[in-house]
Amino acid sequence: MITVQRVAKAAGKHLTRTALKLRKALGARASRGCPACGATVVGFFRYGDNGEWGCVECSASPRERLMNWLIVQGTLTVPVDGAILHMAPNEGSLVKRFSAAADYVPADLDPARYTVPGMRRVDLMELADTDRYDLFYASHVMEHVPDDMAVLRNILRALKPGGEAWLIVPLWDKPTEDGSFDIPPRERERRFGQWDHVRQYGPDFADRIRAAGFDLEEIDAASIDVATRHFYALDDRLFRARKPA
Repeated sequence: MITVQRVAKAAGKHLTRTALKLRKALGARASRGCPACGATVVGFFRYGDNGEWGCVECSASPRERLMNWLIVQGTLTVPVDGAILHMAPNEGSLVKRFSAAADYVPADLDPARYTVPGMRRVDLMELADTDRYDLFYASHVMEHVPDDMAVLRNILRALKPGGEAWLIVPLWDKPTEDGSFDIPPRERERRFGQWDHVRQYGPDFADRIRAAGFDLEEIDAASIDVATRHFYALDDRLFRARKPA
């Protein structure tokens, strides 16, 4: 669906990315870094309201860069000897990291949209696995599901005891506002920021995760030292949910 908002975002992305490439060609110093691809870069291109959203070399978003930084730093550990369910695997650097696992399952409700090998169709509303996965990863997925509490309970059941769900969602400072697919797409875009979203999460997403039965740690990019956060243009918040052993 083409909307004014999507066109504006795409235009801003194209213009700032082109400007960065021109600066590089003119000899500008690469003084920033991307933990997703390892490149040193002149800067990051705009997308929407975020003026430093994408890596000019690999297009990694702030949340993709945050996840890579946390893994490289050892804050997060990829269970390479275990099983990983990776929903909506858009982030190439994380596909590369997660696919090293003994049992890697990249999945989506519409797997034909992806070029990742071995894609499977998974509807989180119908996820019926029990004690199957060591890690579940979903970035900007939960705002699309009709019933997020049902999905959180399904994820909890699908994880092995001690397994983790790494969840990232779009956040605002207000309480979560829920909707449904009965709301017209343009109204959903106005209320939730995107036409295919059915809710806008606030910090109380943490309460929903705990209510589903998880232990929870929140890792906010804002807690990282200013120099590191600036160098890599890190942003977003990871909800690190753990199934009790």
